[in-house]
Parts: sequence; structure tokens; C-alpha cells
Amino acid sequence: MDFTLTEEQVLLRESVVKYVSDHGGVERHRKLANTEMGFEPQAWLSFAELGWLALPISEEDGGLGGTTTDLMVLCEAMGRGLVREPYLHTVVSCGGLLSAGANAQQRADYLQPLSAGESQWAFAFAEQSSGYSFTAIETCATATGDAFSISGSKIAVLNGNAADHFIVTANIDSALTLFIIDADHSGVTIEPFTAVDGSRGAVLRLEDVAVSADAVLGDPGEALPLINQMLDCAVIAIAAESVGAMQVLLDVTVEYAKTREQFGKPIGTFQALQHRMADMYLKLEETRSLLFNAAIALEQGSDDASAACAGLKVKLGEAGRFISHEAVQIHGGIGMTDELIVGHLFKRLLLLAKLYGDDEYYLQRYSELRAA
Repeated sequence: MDFTLTEEQVLLRESVVKYVSDHGGVERHRKLANTEMGFEPQAWLSFAELGWLALPISEEDGGLGGTTTDLMVLCEAMGRGLVREPYLHTVVSCGGLLSAGANAQQRADYLQPLSAGESQWAFAFAEQSSGYSFTAIETCATATGDAFSISGSKIAVLNGNAADHFIVTANIDSALTLFIIDADHSGVTIEPFTAVDGSRGAVLRLEDVAVSADAVLGDPGEALPLINQMLDCAVIAIAAESVGAMQVLLDVTVEYAKTREQFGKPIGTFQALQHRMADMYLKLEETRSLLFNAAIALEQGSDDASAACAGLKVKLGEAGRFISHEAVQIHGGIGMTDELIVGHLFKRLLLLAKLYGDDEYYLQRYSELRAA
């Protein structure tokens, strides 16, 4: 298996790193955390102009037709700079669901505006008692002739505060189905909240929301295969962003150990701390190797791709916790202050490790996929 990036991917990485260096960072992160949107709309339009929003969208749908490894390169570079724009939620998650299940009219209506930066999306799937299960939900869609009436409540809808459209899971006679619902639709209530990493989301309440059959994404009752297809790609994006964040945590920790003095010498000269930083490096490289393996397996359509993605998510949870904790411990109390990037990356990695299922959930999924 060849882990070498193409010339185009190297150029993509360099361009994103340059942008993040100029426009990212902890100061911007703190500033945007105090805004209503939680991100910068103008930066989102810049992403569109640079082609990043169109990258994973097929050429037939007006995108660039980028590969899974292209997406990996982009998201890892973004992860280095605390980029707050909702690329994961709008482009990867909802864009992935639309690409997998939308009919011709839905593709024409939604994918081009998405890749042009003209619309925001959010995936509403979690409920108060659903845990990490996508099927254990109470939101229901009742058929009324050629239309549906949807009622229910969704929690932890990331980017839900800014979304123009939601992709919502609901049951039609116990059959899981995806619906596209506009944020300004009658019967939709949006209650914004701030997540642990400072990003924004919302609780979504639906009360007798009447939609036509055209709002169904994919075939009725066939939501789970579409979700699982999207999740594999989302895990690659999540892991890539996390690897970028973990690399920064390692770099700033090593640099801090070179300058912070104790007993008249830099703490980086202490053998015990050298071993701990070496362990951080090993955890990072283990995760990076699994990321490359899963991305290539998914891109090549391997039968083991879903299991590789599940195994990657397991490793991501373990490595993210270890590297975050070590970075904070070696920095001391200052590590969790608002001043340093360390604490902000710690919180971001915590959220990413839990998104769409934690390491225990994916360990069970990995076992089931391997046994199948």
C-alpha cells in the first residue's frame, strides 16, 4: 500500500496550511466563540472560492470529485489551526448524505448551493434516550396522503444554530427514513447551545411539521445504509482533523519543555518527561498509520474499509485522550487556561472522539464487522 501523497495533494496541504497559518489560531478561536454564529461567514465563502467545499462533491454534481485521501489531507491541515467553520457538519456529513441518497432534483437544488458556500446544513439524528444508536429514536413521520407530518425532538445538532437545512432521521412505521427540512419551516423550533469545544449547535424540536414526499432523502425506510456510507467518510475527516490537532499538541509540548525551567534546567532534559513525550509521538504515529490505511481502503472500495474505519475511531479515542492529557500535564495548570491552544485542542479532541460514537461503540462495531 502506497502512503505517498500525490503532487496535487502536497500542494493542497501547503495551501491549507498557509491559509490556517494566516487566518487560524487561538486568538481567532476565542474571538469567534463570542459570536452568535460561532464561525466567520466570510471565511466560509473563501472556502468555497478555494474549492474546499466542492472537493468531495462529484463532478456530475458540480464539485471537484476529490478522493477520500484528498479529504484526509484537507481536514488534517485544518485540524492544525482550530478552524471553527462547520466543514465537517455541512460538507462531509450532510454533503455525504446528499451525495449518497439525493434524487436528481434534490442534487440540483442542494448540492450546488452547498459547494458554493450559499447554504449551511446540519444532521439531526441524536435524541435524549438514543445513545449512539441511529435507530433507537422516537421522532416519527406519519403519512398523510402524499405528504408526511413529522414530530419529535433532536439534541446535539451541531451547526444547527446556523443551518438553513436539516437532514432529520424519523421513523415511518418503525422504518428509519431521512427527511430534508428547512430551518424556517412551520413547526420547527431551534434552541441554540454552545458545545464543550466552543462550537455552536442547537436542540431541534419538530411539531407536526408537514412536508411533501419530495423531502424524503433516498428511499423511505432505507436511511441506515446511507448513514453508514456517510459515516465511513466522516470518520476519515474526524480522524484527519484529530491527527492535525494532536500534532500541534505534541509540537507545542516539546517546545514548552525546551524553555520551561525547573531546578535550573529545561524540563525537557528530564528523562521521565522525555519518555512521556516519546509515548505521545508513538500514539500519534499509530493513529496516522491507521488513518492512511482506512482512507486508502475506503478509496479503493475494499471489503475491509468499514472495519478499518471502525478500528481507526477506536484508536482515535484512545490516542486523543492520551496526548491531550499528557500535553496538559506537562504544561501544568497553564495548559487548561484560555490563553494557550492546548486546552482548546483538548476540548476539540474530546468532542470529535464522541461524535457519531465513542471508542467503546466503535470497538463493538469493529468486532461485528470482523465477525460478519
